[in-house]
Amino acid sequence: MMDTKTAVALGIFDGVHLGHRAVLAAAAEQKKNGLSPNVFTFSPKTAALKGASGFIYSDSEKKLILENECGMDGSFTADFSEICDLDGETFVSDILVDNINAGFVCCGRNFRFGKDASCGVEELIAFGKEYGFEVCTVDEVVYKGQVVSSTAIRELLLEGNVKKAAKFLGEPYMLFSKVVHGAAIGQTLGFPTANQVFAEGQLVPKYGVYKSVTSIGGRLFSSMTNIGTKPTVNDDGKPLAETYIDGFSGDIYGRKIQVKLIEFIRPEMKFASVSELKKQISKDVRTAVKR
Repeated sequence: MMDTKTAVALGIFDGVHLGHRAVLAAAAEQKKNGLSPNVFTFSPKTAALKGASGFIYSDSEKKLILENECGMDGSFTADFSEICDLDGETFVSDILVDNINAGFVCCGRNFRFGKDASCGVEELIAFGKEYGFEVCTVDEVVYKGQVVSSTAIRELLLEGNVKKAAKFLGEPYMLFSKVVHGAAIGQTLGFPTANQVFAEGQLVPKYGVYKSVTSIGGRLFSSMTNIGTKPTVNDDGKPLAETYIDGFSGDIYGRKIQVKLIEFIRPEMKFASVSELKKQISKDVRTAVKR
């Protein structure tokens, strides 16, 4: 058990959108009452997410947002398979009380827990009275008449509408993962890129070219990101994100970098020749970094 009493934000937090951030803010506010704000969530690979398009953020991306941007002191990430068979009271007593030492618990009004999602907010309030923690619920967030949800954000990302997705997320959609070695084709074309792969089961935004901003070691760079399978020069069919970082030079293989997608420029295209591809990349870079 944690020594300090905690304020626990409960949820899947796929995407960490405005609705999630309202729950997190309620937990973070309890810091003034001496409680340590923490998150209990599920690994995106095991959570029962709606839709077949995949989860929005990986474990490392969620951790970065939850702890660095939303004021959480820590996060507890569980495999859904390890929790789903627990009845409601066991979840509360073993996880929230014995493991996390909850003094305050916050969730959305539609939060469900316990085997077969048998318990909701009313049961959580009753357990809180029994086990000695306060319960807070947060209403859904509505943006311009539309309920903010992970499902809506997935649809926007699949459409390439990263501008609207950013409104729902509270910040631009981002990638935060290690830079991996690629075929170095960008290098031969004069536009070296930092390559990032998507986690297994993760949603891949609409294939195409995006204006982006890249953070490396605390420094921000204008950049251009291509998401797709490189149909002109590659046929293995595996999507990845390739980012040309304007004004940066250095070895960042194996380092984690953050790339935020700002605006969709054009869809993925197959060119008749590598020279045509190079001309288009040059044009895309000018558009993305506003040279």
